[in-house]
Amino acid sequence: MGALVTAEANRLLDATFGTAAFAAPTGAMKLALVTATGSAAAAGTEVTGGSYARQTLVMGSASGSSCANTSTISFTGMPAATVTGVDIYDSNGTPRRAWWGALTASKTVGAGDTLSFASSSITASF
Repeated sequence: MGALVTAEANRLLDATFGTAAFAAPTGAMKLALVTATGSAAAAGTEVTGGSYARQTLVMGSASGSSCANTSTISFTGMPAATVTGVDIYDSNGTPRRAWWGALTASKTVGAGDTLSFASSSITASF
């Protein structure tokens, strides 16, 4: 799934080579669902309606230059939608997007449905 957002990649490069201090994300990371997948430069079109809300994403420690979520993540009370990808944000008052990616297969949900991602199904890697 995971690809770094350009701005986040630049922050990591600057910190690695000492041209700027790295500003860590603020608070818990949040998983957002999108109906049009974004890119490294632009966010996707986030799901709206129903009881949809971004969900906290807890990732395990990195190994082999990748990491994965450690528990099931569920979005309850979804609006009718076809989810094509995800964006990952921090919890800042003005959330900072750090990662994005397309799902391996789009997920179509009806109004009121729950969409869940099993443990280890959301990965981020270099």
